Amino acid sequence: MNRGILYIIATPIGNLEDITLRALRILGEIDCVACEDTRVTSRLLNHYNIKKTLISYHQHSKLKKIDLIIDKLKEGKNIALVTDAGTPGISDPGSILVAEAVKNNIEIHPIPGSSALSAIISIAGINLQKFLFFGFPPHKKGRETFLKEVIDSKYPVIYYESPHRFIKNLELLKLLECQKRIIIGRELTKIFEEVQRGSVDDILSYYQENKEKIKGEFVVIVY
Repeated sequence: MNRGILYIIATPIGNLEDITLRALRILGEIDCVACEDTRVTSRLLNHYNIKKTLISYHQHSKLKKIDLIIDKLKEGKNIALVTDAGTPGISDPGSILVAEAVKNNIEIHPIPGSSALSAIISIAGINLQKFLFFGFPPHKKGRETFLKEVIDSKYPVIYYESPHRFIKNLELLKLLECQKRIIIGRELTKIFEEVQRGSVDDILSYYQENKEKIKGEFVVIVY
């Protein structure tokens, strides 16, 4: 029996038009979709009139769920892995499933597209031939160490932050006397997309005065 193919498909980070023609074709052809949140993926598929079986797969998924997906691939099912927004494997558990697919000699195809990381790089306007990507800061323990590494890096550092911890992040950078400049990308590709540039004090003051804008995910460049 021929084994199925695992497709790693990038989905829009905001604007639903930001999906490739190839991604739509593959989503229409595969047998089922492994997704972070079935409700979010359903909205995307419904928008393009694609009907597929959905399998929930996220950071809290048990090993049995990974085994289920691998077994289906072994049975010859073609499966797409998607995240809620962006490219799977970047700050999400996609890499765990891919690693298991590799162990089981499953064919894997990347279907590239949207990513908050590449989006912020494209509009940064600074030299990013070399940079570090740190993902999300720890919620509590290790957060100060994380930001000290950001400040001490000789290369620009890019990381993600949630709206719930964004102000605390800036306050800690200020406390650590960060003298570097910052670029903030908020709600990229969405209606209320915003990019802010300046010192830690500049950015902190702006969002303290505009607390209604602390919504959606943030992408931060410290350089």
